[in-house]
Amino acid sequence: MSRTRISLAISAALAFALAAVGCAPQPQSDPAAGSRKALDCTSESSSLHQRGRLTVATDSPAYEPWFSDNKPSNGKGFESAVAYAVAGKLGFERDQVEWVIEPFAHSYAPGAKSFDFDINQISITPQRAKAVDFSTSYYTANQAILTLDGSAFAKATSLGAFKDARIGVQVATTSYQAVLEQIAPTRRPHVFSTTKDEVTALRNGQIDAIVTDLPTVFYLAGAELDNGEIVGQFGYAGGTPEEFGLLLPKNSGYTPCVNRALAALKADGTLARLTRQWLSASANVPELKR
Repeated sequence: MSRTRISLAISAALAFALAAVGCAPQPQSDPAAGSRKALDCTSESSSLHQRGRLTVATDSPAYEPWFSDNKPSNGKGFESAVAYAVAGKLGFERDQVEWVIEPFAHSYAPGAKSFDFDINQISITPQRAKAVDFSTSYYTANQAILTLDGSAFAKATSLGAFKDARIGVQVATTSYQAVLEQIAPTRRPHVFSTTKDEVTALRNGQIDAIVTDLPTVFYLAGAELDNGEIVGQFGYAGGTPEEFGLLLPKNSGYTPCVNRALAALKADGTLARLTRQWLSASANVPELKR
């Protein structure tokens, strides 16, 4: 409307209002306000891969003690239990949780995802975080060394004893870099596609030792090898243990929701209880220094 069509009465009212306001400070506009969305952590959130369901990914086979009987949906094993605990805090019933298979090395590759979060002992690293989101840590893990009873390395008491060893690691894991930085072997680590391939190589004498996270070493020594010997554990990156996080699609609107759920599980003691229940044996392994 042009000024010429504003009535004198309205003009007078406006003038009075302006005079009353004077130089009082005025609210500042927020240019981002229109683009921000309220955080929606419900089971019907548009951020979910499928509304009404929580889609959780992990690799196959799914090893103990992280899972049990290669059945992530049974709620047994540390990561299965954590996934269902997170789901509960987010308001999902058990039958609303759907498990899908996602190979470890594919999980943090750039691109669209077919899950809401992946739980698979995935270490939080700056490089991976360029392509995906990570939750806050749900577990802090040391690396560990597994060999065969009676081998030349079974009684080793330092990382230096493995300087000339043939060491096996799984592809795309932080164990590879941990070996290079903490052990600095004279030979490049042997890289295998799966943990099963590592175990086969150890049995066949192709490698002298396996390096992977400590709980997995416990499983391999107890379930996959009759003569497995856990030599010890060591920290990564200057003595700082690596942290596992739930992996989400990049810029997922559900990342803050997952973090909120994990914070609640830490606060009420659930996460500590699940750690003791499924991973308690880890505390009895000697720590190896250089």
